[in-house]
Amino acid sequence: MAGAIASRMSFSSLKRKQPKTFTVRIVTMDAEMEFNCEMKWKGKDLFDLVCRTLGLRETWFFGLQYTIKDTVAWLKMDKKVLDHDVSKEEPVTFHFLAKFYPENAEEELVQEITQHLFFLQVKKQILDEKIYCPPEASVLLASYAVQAKYGDYDPSVHKRGFLAQEELLPKRVINLYQMTPEMWEERITAWYAEHRGRARDEAEMEYLKIAQDLEMYGVNYFAIRNKKGTELLLGVDALGLHIYDPENRLTPKISFPWNEIRNISYSDKEFTIKPLDKKIDVFKFNSSKLRVNKLILQLCIGNHDLFMRRRKADSLEVQQMKAQAREEKARKQMERQRLAREKQMREEAERTRDELERRLLQMKEEATMANEALMRSEETADLLAEKAQITEEEAKLLAQKAAEAEQEMQRIKATAIRTEEEKRLMEQKVLETEVLALKMAEESERRAKEADQLKQDLQEAREAERRAKQKLLEITTKPTYLPMNPIPAPLPPDIPSFNLIGDSLSFDFKDTDMKRLSMEIEKEKVEYMEKSKHLQEQLNELKTEIEALKLKERETALDILHNENTDRGGTSSKHNTIKKLTLQSAKSRVAFFEEL
Repeated sequence: MAGAIASRMSFSSLKRKQPKTFTVRIVTMDAEMEFNCEMKWKGKDLFDLVCRTLGLRETWFFGLQYTIKDTVAWLKMDKKVLDHDVSKEEPVTFHFLAKFYPENAEEELVQEITQHLFFLQVKKQILDEKIYCPPEASVLLASYAVQAKYGDYDPSVHKRGFLAQEELLPKRVINLYQMTPEMWEERITAWYAEHRGRARDEAEMEYLKIAQDLEMYGVNYFAIRNKKGTELLLGVDALGLHIYDPENRLTPKISFPWNEIRNISYSDKEFTIKPLDKKIDVFKFNSSKLRVNKLILQLCIGNHDLFMRRRKADSLEVQQMKAQAREEKARKQMERQRLAREKQMREEAERTRDELERRLLQMKEEATMANEALMRSEETADLLAEKAQITEEEAKLLAQKAAEAEQEMQRIKATAIRTEEEKRLMEQKVLETEVLALKMAEESERRAKEADQLKQDLQEAREAERRAKQKLLEITTKPTYLPMNPIPAPLPPDIPSFNLIGDSLSFDFKDTDMKRLSMEIEKEKVEYMEKSKHLQEQLNELKTEIEALKLKERETALDILHNENTDRGGTSSKHNTIKKLTLQSAKSRVAFFEEL
């Protein structure tokens, strides 16, 4: 009895100890995941779980986003998940997104998963027109997106219309020109074909390298007012704080880099910025909501930390990740080179096979033609032989008749003719007989010559027949392969995996390997510069080409602003634009902000 009670108490205590959980749905750019979370979990517990599931180590760029009354908010790491102002209806949904953007994607984004998530997010922002992108640059970016998805261009596979269902260009760009989907596809495919040899991660990185120089890339905009009550936009990004005219989100009026800012704080709706130079007065602005100030402060602190971190030596963790990324890149490059060699060998083997088949077919045709020529030669020889025999018989018959005529003439001459009339008639007949004999002798001689010519033709026909037989013999005895260097057989489609630790393929990079790799990287840089110049020329060509198809009345305010900037020579990079804005002293910029 006592044992039963003890067992029930033990079971009930275990039951009480089980933690309560709730369901969370995490939406990434290309997937959805659900987790059971404990009620006591903080934001960091959930965030770390998501990062571990994705295999993501560059966690400092990302966050979990949710929405409160049409305002974006980010999950705080040190606060319980359910203590946030989120819907308590399960599953609780968060979006796993990039919260902070790198200054230079190629240098800062190390992991392939990090690059991929940034690529998907930036691509969506461009298509959703949250980042303004000029039409010609949109086509170039679309071509890299196609390379990332489909791999190398193959005309036999990627036929006309294969991009019909793809969303590759902003609707603004499509509506701006009198161009059919086929015309856009043709221009995208023309560039897509030039990206041959780029792996998915390389194509995505090229996309980011172009996108990061767009004016609105990585900028979070907030409506603010200065002391005078002027409505302005505050832009927060990886480089600093920027002040915009509400009608122009492309070019800031003034900028304050992070290294010029000492302190940021807010009280209720008022935001205070303290410059690094203590001699300069603080400047303040007001936002519409307290919640917006909290978001601005989060973005400022995070971007400032990353800005200062980039200007210091990499941490041990980052150094380790970069070393692993370099080794992985080198391994992939070697693997791609190996696959390229195998592909080349396979193509050469296929070309050789096709050439051998072509030669074999050609020799079969030659053998057939030689056999037909031989048959025709045999038929001709038979006909000539028959004709020669007939001519020879005719010549013999004519010779016999000529002899009979000669005998008749001799007999007539020997006969005595008594009367003159008979003599005259006899002379006439003798004359006719002589003429006939002469003609028959000439005909006999002609026939004899013709017989000789036919004999000669017969001899030539037999010689041609002998040559035809000899050629047919050569064709039938000729080998059906070309004398060439042996080519390895194509590998089967299912290439076996490689054991990287095995003896056959070792990646302990020696100095010589690293020097060779460095030389290859330097060569790639030179090639990239040349290609960039070529692409810029193509961008200008495309812009000129489609300019005639533009519908001016459909231009948006941003299109007009971009064109004005271009006409003024504003083609410099985003970083250069910010540098120009910071040439004036911080004090004068603060004064300018106050007077706006």
